[in-house]
Amino acid sequence: MNKTYFFISDIHLGLDSREVEKEKEKLLIKFLQYAKTSCSELFIIGDLFDYWFEYKHVIQKGFIRTFAALSELTEAGVVVHYIIGNHDFLHRDFFEKEIGAKLYHETIDIVLNGKRFFLDHGDGMVKNDVGYKILKKIFRNKFLQKLYSLVHPDLGIIIASKTSKTSRGYTANKNYGTIDGLLETAKQKIESGYDYVMFGHSHQRAFEKYKDGYYVNLGSWLDKPCYGKFIKTFKIIDWK
Repeated sequence: MNKTYFFISDIHLGLDSREVEKEKEKLLIKFLQYAKTSCSELFIIGDLFDYWFEYKHVIQKGFIRTFAALSELTEAGVVVHYIIGNHDFLHRDFFEKEIGAKLYHETIDIVLNGKRFFLDHGDGMVKNDVGYKILKKIFRNKFLQKLYSLVHPDLGIIIASKTSKTSRGYTANKNYGTIDGLLETAKQKIESGYDYVMFGHSHQRAFEKYKDGYYVNLGSWLDKPCYGKFIKTFKIIDWK
């Protein structure tokens, strides 16, 4: 029997004012409650938060309702997969130990209902984005992360928030030329045997057929909340 899989990407919790974020979180929680009884597995394709830096003993406030909804999801038997995005500066073990999610620092290569999926947030996947690739190596450097963790959380989270806004601005304003780099990467993956290639990151929603496969980008909840659903075929569904 085929399972039902859901996918979401680029929620960016914590980006806007408290009032705006409260409404966004309510929308997300309603979706997670729906997912609890409607899917077998949920894939988060990066940037659930606009910034996330996890200290050893400190978790930033403001997302307790999301944490609770995700915990209820895993307790109900739904498998939650979370791919690290470029705004996820540092994850330790909170999501795995406290929520029960599976955390991925690299690409997920998986077969779902007989179809092969390549799942990645998409940051660093564009060939001509050398500047960001260097920046990513700095952010992911374990030694530098350890040094940064010595900064008091109140100051550290402020810095992380500002860095996140700079990163998002860079992504939004970067001129990659006339060719969609993520689409080109997806085409290469499809040619190598994947049925579906899914990215986030660009905030540009896409669902394009190429030869025997499909390129999927779920866009962003900042623009138009949606989720992906796959059983035998894939479709993008607006969430209201």
